[in-house]
Amino acid sequence: MIAQNSRGAPGRLSTDWRATRTLIAKTLADAGVGEDLVYSAQLLMSELCGNAVRVCGDFVPLVAEVGVTSSGCGEDAGRGVRVRLHDPYRRMLPVRGGVRLDDPEVESGRGLPLVDLLAPGWRVTGTPVGKQVRCWIPAQ
Repeated sequence: MIAQNSRGAPGRLSTDWRATRTLIAKTLADAGVGEDLVYSAQLLMSELCGNAVRVCGDFVPLVAEVGVTSSGCGEDAGRGVRVRLHDPYRRMLPVRGGVRLDDPEVESGRGLPLVDLLAPGWRVTGTPVGKQVRCWIPAQ
């Protein structure tokens, strides 16, 4: 699955995201992926897209990829879901803020710890036209 955002008018983000979530669910369900893993992939992509838009700007062109794979990132191996998000800003890398997931006082900053939890071993790779965040969610 590949989806590009089309943020041409105010208010399009919710429509675009709803379509992207639906496409992720259909793509993974058609491949025989269970509901829990589908929800994890949707949540992970939501965090990655939200971070990219917040850091790079409202009209950043994003390319999202989701698919089933039989190999993981690095030393991981086995069946799982590959989640990737590409943006054109190679130098703007994700930065962990040191926020605990269970801290009741903070209003933001839980995204990357959540990504760590869902997709251990995620990484950022430079590409000729920007960067790609690459994640692999192992099947439970």
